[in-house]
Amino acid sequence: MKAAFLATSFALVSLSPSLAASNFFGPPPGITLVNGSPNNFLQLRSSGKKIRLDAKYMRQVVPYRTELAVGTVVVNTGEKFLYLVLGKGKALRYGIGTAKDGFEWSGTHKITRKAEWPGWTPPAEMKKRRPDLPDYMAGGPNNPLGARALYIGSTLYRIHGTNEPWTIGGDVSSGCIRMVNDDVVDLYARVKIGAKVIVL
Repeated sequence: MKAAFLATSFALVSLSPSLAASNFFGPPPGITLVNGSPNNFLQLRSSGKKIRLDAKYMRQVVPYRTELAVGTVVVNTGEKFLYLVLGKGKALRYGIGTAKDGFEWSGTHKITRKAEWPGWTPPAEMKKRRPDLPDYMAGGPNNPLGARALYIGSTLYRIHGTNEPWTIGGDVSSGCIRMVNDDVVDLYARVKIGAKVIVL
C-alpha cells in the first residue's frame, strides 16, 4: 500500500484517502514527516532536528487475541509496544521507550492518578546519579514527562510523554514508560483511573 504524505511548513500533515481510511495514524503535532511510508523508516523533523523513527512505532490498531478485559493496558517492554485492549480480537498499539539496563521491572498494577502537563520532582535516587537535575520542574514542553502522565500503582513509575520523541523504541528511561506526546494524550483520554496495567 502506497501512502502519500504532504507536509507543510507549519508541520501539518495530510494523508492520502487510502491511508486515512486505514488503521495507521500520522505523526504527532509539531513533528513534520519528511519522507517514508507505513512499511519503512520515517524521517521526521521536530524543532529543526531530523528524527529517524521506525513506522512500526506509530499508533495503530492491530490484531490482539486475549481474555483480558477491554481497557486493560499491557506493556511489552521487549517489543517496545504498549497495547490498549479494545476487545473483539483488537488492540490499539503504541510505540514506547522503556527502562535502561538495570532499571527493568515487571508486574501488575492499576492506574491510580492522571495528570495533564505534570510537574516533575526527580526522586532522590535519580538526584544522586544526576546532581545537575533541578529539585522540581514545572509542567510544560521542556518537562521530560511531556504532555500527560498516568501514574502506576504506588510505584514511582508512570506512563508519560516526552520532550525527546526520537527515543521511542529504545531502552532510555529509569523505569517509566515513555511515549510521544500525541500518543500519551490519546491514551490518557481512553484509560480510566483503576484500569489494570500489566508490565511484561
